Amino acid sequence: MVQNVIFDVDGTLVDSVDEHAEAWRRAFLEFGRDVPFAHVRSQIGKGADQLIPVFFNDEELAQFGKDLEEYRSQLFLKDFLPKIRPFPKVRELFQRLHKEGRRVALASSARQEELEHYIKLCRLKGLFEEATSKDEVDKSKPHPDIFAAAMKRLGSPDVSATVVIGDTPYDALAAGKLSLPTVGVLCGGFSPEDLRAAGCRVLMKDPAELLARFEESPRTWPWGEAGMPAAPEDEESR
Repeated sequence: MVQNVIFDVDGTLVDSVDEHAEAWRRAFLEFGRDVPFAHVRSQIGKGADQLIPVFFNDEELAQFGKDLEEYRSQLFLKDFLPKIRPFPKVRELFQRLHKEGRRVALASSARQEELEHYIKLCRLKGLFEEATSKDEVDKSKPHPDIFAAAMKRLGSPDVSATVVIGDTPYDALAAGKLSLPTVGVLCGGFSPEDLRAAGCRVLMKDPAELLARFEESPRTWPWGEAGMPAAPEDEESR
C-alpha cells in the first residue's frame, strides 16, 4: 500500500505551465534571445538553474544570468501568478488522502514565494505534512535534490511505500534517480510518450482522476488491482 505521496505542483496541482513558459519567453526576449514558445514550454518543470543554460552559454550566464532570473521572477509574480487556477478536485484529493492517513509532501521547482501562493490558492493548509521548494536545494529537477529533501522530511520512508506524482518528464527522471516510482498526470500538457519514456509507471488525466481512482480502490491506489507495474526496461540506464 502506498503510504507516502510526493506531489509536484506546477502543472500537476495548478494550471500554470503556459504562464511559466510565456514569462520565460518574454524574459529571454528582454535579454536579446527570441525563443519560440513551444521550445520554452518543453523545458518547464526545471528550475531556473537548469532551464536558463539550455538557451544561454556560460559567458552569457556569467554576464547577466542572475539579472535574467530575477527579471523573469518579478515578471511572473506581477503578470502571470494572479491568473493561475487549481485543477479540479485538488483540495478534495488532499482531503481524502489525509482522511485515510496517507502522508503527503509537496516538492516544487518553484520559489518558496510561489509555492506558498499555490498552497493558499488550492486551500491545502493542514492537508499535507511537508513542502520543499527550489530555494532549499542546490539543483532543481531533473536532479533529485528536491525529492530527496521531501523524503528526508517524511522520515526517509521505504520507496516501495512511496509514489511521486508529476506532470513532466523531469519529475520522473528526478524521482527515478532515487528509485521512486512516478505516476504521470497529463494535465500539464506533456505527451504520454515523453512521460512513459522518462519512467512514469502509470498515466492519469489529472487530480480529479487520481481522486476517482482512490475512491474506487484506496488499498491498491494508484496502481490498480494488479499492483505496481514493473519498472521500464531502460530505467537503470537513466
